[in-house]
Amino acid sequence: MARPITPGDLWKLARVGTPTASRRGTVVVPVKRYDVEANEGFEVLYRVDREVPERLTAPDVSSSAPAICPDDEHLAFVRKKGEHPQLHVMRFGGGEARKLTDFPLGCDDPRWLPDGKRIVVVARVHREAMTLDGTRERVAADKKRKVSAHVTEDRVYRFWDRWLTDGLVPHLFAVDVESGAVTDLTPDSDRWFDLMDDRGQFDVAPDGKEVVFAANSSRPPHDRMRWAIFTVPTDGSGTIRCLTENNPADDIRPRYSPDGRSIAFGMRHDDYYGDRVRLALIDRASGAISVLTADWDRSPSEWAFRDNNTLVGVVEDHARSAVFELPIGGAPRLLVQSGTAHGVEPAGDVLWLQHQSMHRPPEVARLRGEQLEIVTAFNDLSAFALPEAEDLTFAGADGDAVQMFVVYPPGFTPDKKWPLVHLIHGGPYGVFGDTFHFRWNAQVVAAEGYVVAMVNFHGSSSFGERYARAILGDWGGKPAEDVLRATDALIARGFIDERRMAITGGSYGGYLTCWIATQTDRFKCAIAHAAVFNLSTLYGSDVTQGTDLEFGSVPWGDESARELFGKWDPARFAHGYRTPMLVVHGELDYRVPVTHGLEVYGILKAKGVDARLVYYPDENHWILKPQNSLHWYGEFLGWLRRYLGDA
Repeated sequence: MARPITPGDLWKLARVGTPTASRRGTVVVPVKRYDVEANEGFEVLYRVDREVPERLTAPDVSSSAPAICPDDEHLAFVRKKGEHPQLHVMRFGGGEARKLTDFPLGCDDPRWLPDGKRIVVVARVHREAMTLDGTRERVAADKKRKVSAHVTEDRVYRFWDRWLTDGLVPHLFAVDVESGAVTDLTPDSDRWFDLMDDRGQFDVAPDGKEVVFAANSSRPPHDRMRWAIFTVPTDGSGTIRCLTENNPADDIRPRYSPDGRSIAFGMRHDDYYGDRVRLALIDRASGAISVLTADWDRSPSEWAFRDNNTLVGVVEDHARSAVFELPIGGAPRLLVQSGTAHGVEPAGDVLWLQHQSMHRPPEVARLRGEQLEIVTAFNDLSAFALPEAEDLTFAGADGDAVQMFVVYPPGFTPDKKWPLVHLIHGGPYGVFGDTFHFRWNAQVVAAEGYVVAMVNFHGSSSFGERYARAILGDWGGKPAEDVLRATDALIARGFIDERRMAITGGSYGGYLTCWIATQTDRFKCAIAHAAVFNLSTLYGSDVTQGTDLEFGSVPWGDESARELFGKWDPARFAHGYRTPMLVVHGELDYRVPVTHGLEVYGILKAKGVDARLVYYPDENHWILKPQNSLHWYGEFLGWLRRYLGDA
């Protein structure tokens, strides 16, 4: 008989990554498994374009970022055996992998040149050294330094969980497969790639003569961060050229067409990170830029050329990550809209991708036309009761239709009263989608005997630009009303116990939890993870551009400006706190600095409101280490049990 899933079960599941496919149909995917006792995970590469997946790499060392050679006979990847990952090459069909590099800080994201003789990788160097040898010397010297200060005059000086004052910048290197010789293609560049992830930021031209990449075009002090598209030859001349110098947008994720005549990229306007992405095309001969999706009220997150005249990719649509097809000069067409897709790879008339849903963790899938087929089964879920989520729509703020998912506990019957737990997503430009969320898993929470609601309030992505921008200057307005109206809608169905309800959320979801708790005591308890609490001190965040747009004002200026900025500030309305709250925060959280968690906890304790602080000195905005995650789930579920009791 199927049983409820537990947090421990989550860490026993294989984490299937995104597939890499050759045009001939060879498909390789990384699969990560965790050793909870050792508190670490290992990625193994599998070939999956056959009936039974074939393991390609050893299970006791991490291998990732697979890249298939144009001859379809060799595989490049990075293997971490020691402190830093290095480039390796192996032959399909057996044989030992051959290590090609010894970069001082490792390398990542290999891409073959078309002749199969060289591989382009990303590797970090120190901007004051700029060479691999100089970087090696600088790293060794830094380990001996007794001064630990970070010094800067830049506006952007740290990101997520690392200090950008470390001086490390990504360079593109070409590695000769036969000799291992390394050529720095961008020897003078001090630009960053995407600050969250160096992967996926460059592409190799079909003729092998050029590499295109996305990097910051802004210069210190980076008062307004900007991103542009650049190219550099693969001959080692180091001549970098900007293709979008006059484009007043952030330009991201460039991809060559198969014939090499065009480069597709995404552009996002203004300082609002939630602005929708428009797909655009650069004509390589003329340099002219044309926007392909100016009238499409959706925001693609990834794209690739299926052929010279057609793009395919992933776009959020109504809380799903759908696969789309875009004929150049035509209208976008959704191919599959169920669940969550990621990493679409064209291979002839087939698209390979990762696919998941709220009741199934990621697996590899293939798409022929509009027919989706799950082709791997790295996880056996037969032991678990994993009900599908109900998709509901109700009248929210301003009478707008608001969508939410509801997951019911195993054994649910509507003739009984059940406790309600809201999971409130972060962002705020984000979504609680039809996805198997390992860090905030709705199935695990529901398995404790709770009805779990995930409201995609005003400001959520995937419902159009007007809906997303409705939150600007209204952080605590329409979104809070949506959550409260969702609560009323569920109570009206007759199976919710109004005396046992909780609000929980992380990041912006933590903010909304903190805000709602200042306005009402109808919830029995609250959980605020990495929560925004004091709006003025949000200027201690890693990226503060756009904060004035988010809140409609700034905390300085005249009295009316300060009043508008503080309109939705939980710290200003903390006198309303009466709801017991669990506060969780990581020291390495530079997105929402840890002081936010410490402040709200301190105020709750000073007011005599029941509160509990869970502080992780080695975690960032997310709780990622296996044993810390299990501890987090224990605290989270334990707090709910304390106040909501057993179902």
